Amino acid sequence: MTLLDADGLAKSFGQVVTARSVSFHVAAGEALGIVGPNGAGKSTLLNLITGALPVDAGRIGFDGADITRAPAAHRTAMGIGRTFQIPRPFEGMTVFENALVGSTFGAGLRRRAADAQAWEALETAGLTHVANAPAGSLRLLDRKRLELARALATRPRLLLLDEIAGGLTEHELPALISTVAAIRDGGTGVIWIEHIVHALLQVVDRLMCLAQGDVVATGDPREVMASDAVASVYLGSPDLEGETP
Repeated sequence: MTLLDADGLAKSFGQVVTARSVSFHVAAGEALGIVGPNGAGKSTLLNLITGALPVDAGRIGFDGADITRAPAAHRTAMGIGRTFQIPRPFEGMTVFENALVGSTFGAGLRRRAADAQAWEALETAGLTHVANAPAGSLRLLDRKRLELARALATRPRLLLLDEIAGGLTEHELPALISTVAAIRDGGTGVIWIEHIVHALLQVVDRLMCLAQGDVVATGDPREVMASDAVASVYLGSPDLEGETP
């Protein structure tokens, strides 16, 4: 079943084109990876999906409904959640309270239901052991996990991940990869932007490469990364599997 259907999305800022007739789809329980150099339009694409930015042209469908002009809050309530590249938790609040913000204001839950959803999100993200700690005291890995937990607390059916592995060590990556894979296996659709390509290849079902707002290639992840078109995007490098541009 198609969960998200993006058709002909276009976005420009003056003369700078960040999306040029971008079309793709994501099914429930499917993970789509997105790669591309800096400035390719990857984060802009997530902003178009969430409603943080309006599209100049094109259509966005979610679970059969046209959400192209829907407000961001409405999209969250429908089941679209996201993380951001740089975690910015409410540092003076506890880890649990941060997740509670997502379940209360994102999912629209109250009292016990909000508490239960926030706790479940922390369990999935592996943060229950620091639930009562101030969010400002967390190290980077746990800040990334909290960013994930806050998104999960909104009860997303489609989860958008924006470089959630960025800044982590190779030792820290496996646990995060396993968590994202488990979320996908649980039936949640995932769109994951990441520069750490080998992390993506362990999770995503399909891969899309963007460059200057255009779709360069899409399809089987390893075939996409091995294609000449994608190699040319990365300055002609033939070996991209471990690339972290």
